[in-house]
Amino acid sequence: MKYHALARVLLFELLFYHVSAAIDAATSNIRSIYLFKDVLKSNTASLTSSGFNSVIIFGVGILENGDIMYYSNTPGSTDTLIASNGAYVGGKALSDKVSSFKTAAGTGINRIEISMNAQHVRELMQSPGPGADTPLYRNFVALKTAWKLDAVNNDDESIYDVSSTVTFAKMLGKIGYKYTIAPYTNTGFWTSVKTQINSGLAEPNLLLDRAYLQCYDGGAGNDPSRWQSTLGMKVVPLVWVTNDSKPSEGTTTTQAQSKFSSWNGKSTLAGGGYWNDYDIEKMGLSYTAYGNVLKSVFP
Repeated sequence: MKYHALARVLLFELLFYHVSAAIDAATSNIRSIYLFKDVLKSNTASLTSSGFNSVIIFGVGILENGDIMYYSNTPGSTDTLIASNGAYVGGKALSDKVSSFKTAAGTGINRIEISMNAQHVRELMQSPGPGADTPLYRNFVALKTAWKLDAVNNDDESIYDVSSTVTFAKMLGKIGYKYTIAPYTNTGFWTSVKTQINSGLAEPNLLLDRAYLQCYDGGAGNDPSRWQSTLGMKVVPLVWVTNDSKPSEGTTTTQAQSKFSSWNGKSTLAGGGYWNDYDIEKMGLSYTAYGNVLKSVFP
């Protein structure tokens, strides 16, 4: 009897350890960077070896027929149709490059997300809807497989339709994606979305498991601790690296260290992150230096 009791205790502790590890991986020590540059032209070696564990690929969008595009934000690159009629059509070079973020030798990246706005989401959730036989559903299945994706990030800054956002997120959840948000304003919308998407769910099985809070430009005055209190979840504040687009919004590594340390000291955060890789490479900055800041605050 004592042996069986001890075995049960050890089994419980083992299960608790694995559940706790899964929760921690999703909600703490997140070191993220948004990839604005065409991934085919970005410095993959530096991105995978500079301390980041999460990359969010910006510029993915849905067309009115449910096809999925990868839009170019880099001179010399072109917009690319990546999923259509339930198949991946973006080419092997692109799928190999994206999936390599998690598979390259020595990589520290364990999560790949795509970031998109809400264009056409409301219309497509109304008709033909979120069913498994719809072009949009099948396209997201194909893209997840080809790119080895973990999550879809919502960077809605204009439409703010709760119902269609929740329906879309739950559709993605059925496919196997996690869902994340990138707010800078409109706490009421994001709180409602988070509450409805995660209704009936508990960690580590939350569908909406991360909030990347913009703390630059339009969100420059955001206080991560207040957003955490309002949303009821830890957030990942984002700062904009040194850049020549809006220099006043740029953040040096020294400033980033100060901001992240101060915010985390005030209210424990899920992690930190940057907007964006394009400016790091354009300005001749160091991925390692920016990554080391995150490693020091969110080890």
